[in-house]
Amino acid sequence: MEDRRNRAPAPAWVTKAGLGVLTLNSALAVYRAKDDPATVVFVAGAYLALLLLFACLRAHERAAPGSPARERARRAVWPLTTLLTVAFAWKVGAVMPSPVAGAVVWGLAVATTAGGFFALFVHG
Repeated sequence: MEDRRNRAPAPAWVTKAGLGVLTLNSALAVYRAKDDPATVVFVAGAYLALLLLFACLRAHERAAPGSPARERARRAVWPLTTLLTVAFAWKVGAVMPSPVAGAVVWGLAVATTAGGFFALFVHG
């Protein structure tokens, strides 16, 4: 397996373009949902959680292995991913055609959250 620290980071323009697309898409979603305050809050919350997640991932990548900063960033990643997973499961589960399909969505959300916890904290 290749050591990740030896890889070149993505060019800055790729990162900026990705964040620009995310920002534009979020702004358009808020504009389309301007008459639905709950949807506006959902989009804004998801956008802010994603920005925080990206910041934590970047801090984790830049910190020295074993440093307190790296540990703090790692500990912040799981709650943010869990927040996003639960938020999207809530929205998707609500529009599923049957309760069984909704239960599958929530089951996958729980499995994803548990898997993330295992990968970040148990496995190390």
